[in-house]
Amino acid sequence: MLQFVRVCKRYPEAGDVLRDVSFSLEKGGMTFLTGHSGAGKSTLLKLIAVIERCSRGQILFDGQNLNRLPDSQIPFLRRKLGLIFQDYRLLHDRTVFDNVALPLIVAGLGYKEVARRTRAALDKVGLLNKEKRNPQVLSGGEQQRVGIARALVTDPTLILADEPTGDLDRKNGDGILDLLQALNREHGKTIVMVTHDPHAATRASRTLHLLDGQLEREMAA
Repeated sequence: MLQFVRVCKRYPEAGDVLRDVSFSLEKGGMTFLTGHSGAGKSTLLKLIAVIERCSRGQILFDGQNLNRLPDSQIPFLRRKLGLIFQDYRLLHDRTVFDNVALPLIVAGLGYKEVARRTRAALDKVGLLNKEKRNPQVLSGGEQQRVGIARALVTDPTLILADEPTGDLDRKNGDGILDLLQALNREHGKTIVMVTHDPHAATRASRTLHLLDGQLEREMAA
C-alpha cells in the first residue's frame, strides 16, 4: 500500500531531517512512529500527504509515485487520506456538523450525500447527538473525536494521525486510542500514528522508531 525507498528530506536551514528511510506498509495495519522531538516523525507524515516533497528517494502509494504527482492531482490524492492533528484544527465559527462536512463540500458532493456521510462519521465517533454544537463547548477529547470524524468522512484508505493524544489527559487519550483501534480492527482502516507516548505505542501492531532522521529499529507486537 505504501512504500518508502531510501527517502531523504533536506531543509536548507536544518540539513537532512530524514535520511535513507525505507519501509513498507501493508493495507489494514496500525503502525506507530516513535522518536524524540525533531526525529522527523511529522515530516514523514507530511511527505505521505504531499504537504512537502522528498529531496531524494521514492514514495509509492497504491502504486503511484508521489514524487511525480502533479500539483493538480494532490487534492484527489488527499481524498484517500484522513488527517488527524494534535491541535484539532476545527473551525470555531461552524457547527460540529459543518466541520465534519467540509471535505465533502469541497469535493462537490450534493447536500443529501453530504448529510448522510457526515452523520455516519459522527455516529462512528459517538457524537451524532452533538452535531449542532459549536466545537468550543466540547471537551478536548470530544473535539479530537470531531477531528477523527472529519478524517473519516471521505472514507479514506489511509489515516495519518499526528500526536492525536498529545494534548489530552490519560483518560481522554485512552478513549481516542480505543477509537482508532476499533477503526483499524472493525472497519479495516490503515492507520499511521505519530506519538511520543510509550503507553500509546503499546497499542500498535507495528512500531517504527526514528532517531535523528533515520529508521533506527522496528518493533512488532
